[in-house]
Amino acid sequence: MPHDDPPPPSAPRIRASDKDRDAVLGVITDAVTSGRLDPEETADRQDQAIRAKFLDELMSLIVDLPEGHDLYRTLHRQTSGGATPGTAITASSGPALLAPAAEPGSSKPMNAVAIMSSREIDVVPGTAAVTTYALMAGDTIDLCDVMGPGVNVALTNYALWAGHDVFVPPGVRIRDDTVNIMAGNEIHASAKGDGSNGTLVLKGVSLMAGHNVRLAKGYRTKDQGQLE
Repeated sequence: MPHDDPPPPSAPRIRASDKDRDAVLGVITDAVTSGRLDPEETADRQDQAIRAKFLDELMSLIVDLPEGHDLYRTLHRQTSGGATPGTAITASSGPALLAPAAEPGSSKPMNAVAIMSSREIDVVPGTAAVTTYALMAGDTIDLCDVMGPGVNVALTNYALWAGHDVFVPPGVRIRDDTVNIMAGNEIHASAKGDGSNGTLVLKGVSLMAGHNVRLAKGYRTKDQGQLE
């Protein structure tokens, strides 16, 4: 009586590394910026990525995201035997939401002056202190690249009849230590995080002025076609 050949052994599941998880988190962040994920989906995928033990678990989180096509192919090569297990994965462009892009304090403090004018300021990774002076003006200050777990950034503003628009990523705790005279800062509810992505400390003095702290574009619910 003929014997059936045994089925071929299934390929072993390849365990994910911290670099793998960080790369997937980077893709999720890029997808949020593009408006592909709503806040609930974003949080769910981030949690799953952090908890993932195997590469195939990570692949399911980015298979429907164009920003993750290159990374998905890299993961697939590893799981299908096309690459040596444990090969490092190149992260997608842009900072990963849950990992600082540089060691806190590794960059020089930043200074900016705005007098009846304005500009866009992208605070570089590793910056721990930013000081601004504003007179009848206001800058757009983007903190998305610098924030991350364990990061503390001091933003010191001296403003007269002026105010900045400050943008932060999700998860940033905001502490307002400013002195305000006929003035005040507006910290939008959607921008108030739990500190999992760092802490922003507002300092300085404002006279008849005030700053707006908002959640960065792509994270806000109104960018998902809903009311904020």
